[in-house]
Amino acid sequence: MKVDTLGARIFVLIWLALVVSHVAAYAMVRWLDFGGPGLLGAQPPLPTFPSLPPTPGLPGAGGDESVALPPSLPPALLLLDYGVRLAIIAGAAWFGSRWLARPMQRLVHAASALVPALARRAAPPVLPEDEGTREVRDAAHVFNGMATRLAQQFEARGLMIAAISHDLRTPLTRMRMRLETVQGDPELRDRCIADIREMNTLIDSVLDVFRNDVPEAARRQRLDLGALLQALVDDRAETGAAVSYSGQPMVVHAEPVALRRLVGNLVDNALRYAGAAEVTALVMGDACRILVQDRGPGIPQEQLDAVLQPFVRVEGSRHRATGGTGLGLFIARELAERLGGTLVLSNRAGGGFCAEVVLPLGEPKPAPAA
Repeated sequence: MKVDTLGARIFVLIWLALVVSHVAAYAMVRWLDFGGPGLLGAQPPLPTFPSLPPTPGLPGAGGDESVALPPSLPPALLLLDYGVRLAIIAGAAWFGSRWLARPMQRLVHAASALVPALARRAAPPVLPEDEGTREVRDAAHVFNGMATRLAQQFEARGLMIAAISHDLRTPLTRMRMRLETVQGDPELRDRCIADIREMNTLIDSVLDVFRNDVPEAARRQRLDLGALLQALVDDRAETGAAVSYSGQPMVVHAEPVALRRLVGNLVDNALRYAGAAEVTALVMGDACRILVQDRGPGIPQEQLDAVLQPFVRVEGSRHRATGGTGLGLFIARELAERLGGTLVLSNRAGGGFCAEVVLPLGEPKPAPAA
């Protein structure tokens, strides 16, 4: 019968280890002249295949001391017998553990390489489907199918982004340009142009969600966080927005475009719903805290987690009529996680909303080699 399953192979390995350990120990003791006059004299020989070597002090059958027992081994041979058995069983256990772990290691390495391969639009890793036990082959087949489907979906997503960017935005731009030159009701024309601009904003937000621009370590650099935040606040203030900045001087290791987009989304969110924003940067141990606060209506406590999901808008004071698309906070959370940080939302005491970004100050440690 072909030993093709994991359970059958483990059974065979354990059975062989026990049999080989007994036979090897018995042969070793016999080879050292067990039973000869130099060791035990003319005492009766041992059984041919004892389950364990005779040991001094063990009781007879049924606890009856009068029952004749085989002669016990001297301490030196007893230690050798047990040592041989334990060494063979330990070696078999070590070999079995390595043998069982090898397919899992291949699966872990392939899974770790899958995301970087998809990000580079390279071919996904492939596991051999004709090696190992039936369970290992089945797992490899399932993983390869999953990796292939993910690669196809990433390719389809890229085509969708290209279609949205070109096939939808181009006619919207033409419509806006035509409306700007059309003679008619100025109020109606302005409302139509505002709708088109809102559609463009929504498209930009969707593209930010699906665009594959994960910051990599090679793109990270040392940044003067205070200078970056001050420049961002100054840009908003030049347009008449009520936004201020205060903070301590600090340097972070991050990707500048992603960090600027992250804070910009939070500031724009505060300006949209509260009309003003306060940006603060603080040092907290080996991390920095970027606080974007406002005195707007805030978010109900039970909905703080929900607003971090895509296309979720809070009913009431923060709703679609104010211009939100339900993607700003979701994109901000994604960017914070890609930069190695976290985004925490809370309501301010006395009214208002606070979005806190926590980022590491130092250079991120490289991931251990697989």
